[in-house]
Amino acid sequence: MSTVQDALQALTDLTPGRQQLLADAVAGLSRAQRQLPSKYFYDAHGSRLFERITHTPEYYPTRTELALLDLVLPDIARRVGPHAHVVELGSGSGRKTARLLDALHQPVAYTPIEISRAALLSSIELLAPALPHVEMLPVCADFTRPVQVPLPTRPAARRLVFFPGSTLGNFAGDDAIALLRAMRQTMGADGLALIGIDLHKDPALIEAAYNDADGITAAFTLNLLTRLNREVGSDFDLQGFRHRARYSTARLRIETDLVSQYEQDVHLDGRTFHFQTGEPIRVEYSHKYTDASFDHLLQQAGLEVVAHWNASDPAYGLRLLRASAQ
Repeated sequence: MSTVQDALQALTDLTPGRQQLLADAVAGLSRAQRQLPSKYFYDAHGSRLFERITHTPEYYPTRTELALLDLVLPDIARRVGPHAHVVELGSGSGRKTARLLDALHQPVAYTPIEISRAALLSSIELLAPALPHVEMLPVCADFTRPVQVPLPTRPAARRLVFFPGSTLGNFAGDDAIALLRAMRQTMGADGLALIGIDLHKDPALIEAAYNDADGITAAFTLNLLTRLNREVGSDFDLQGFRHRARYSTARLRIETDLVSQYEQDVHLDGRTFHFQTGEPIRVEYSHKYTDASFDHLLQQAGLEVVAHWNASDPAYGLRLLRASAQ
């Protein structure tokens, strides 16, 4: 029997500390095209805001993926087989995971790797009581860096890496390929990965999902500056930047920026960063895919599609992957 207390005792805490956050912020703001890593959106408040985003009328990915999962989980469970160790990258609230673990045949363990300790603990509190026979082995860490996956008490037949929410779309080019290669290593030779990908569609529908009418996404984005002010001592004027998310049809991605509203200076770690009016800080990409563009990424990462399932309205996909023959 696995309990919440058991899971908390098994928790591996590799949360990035203040110095890592500071170093990443200074490096990003020092670039000609200023950037801040989107992984730092997810402090406790940011995680709560993102969960609210997933319930907005405009944000279609979560509800579309949940509906698609409900339709195809029996097929996924058949293909994965019994006694899997599920390793999830970015556990979030655990809503999708609960359905997956419930559908699989006698899964032995679940390892969520999540940068937000608050989100990680929340998902474990949801899942552990509902799935007492699944060993919970949570890891609080940045999954974009190599993470040692804990071994379950009972041997697993294979690993299934679960990466829903089209989170892969937050990574551009070489970073996406590197993450997929790391995923292949985590899966092992006989493992599988189940990935959610958002598909290219009407740009107006996509843009609306990242600019909800209630301004929750804008608050989520701006919370990154609040976090920096609190945790590393910057002095961002929270009224001096606004959220902007636009879809590039040439690059098939949402590009989210925090845009300076006037000429201003921001101070951090003894450095001064001067902003012109209208100057952006790039804080997130959200790539959308075609079959061709996604397959091109997989080929470079040494992966291939075992099975695919699509929702059509709006277009969204789930892909089951394995390591390709070398």
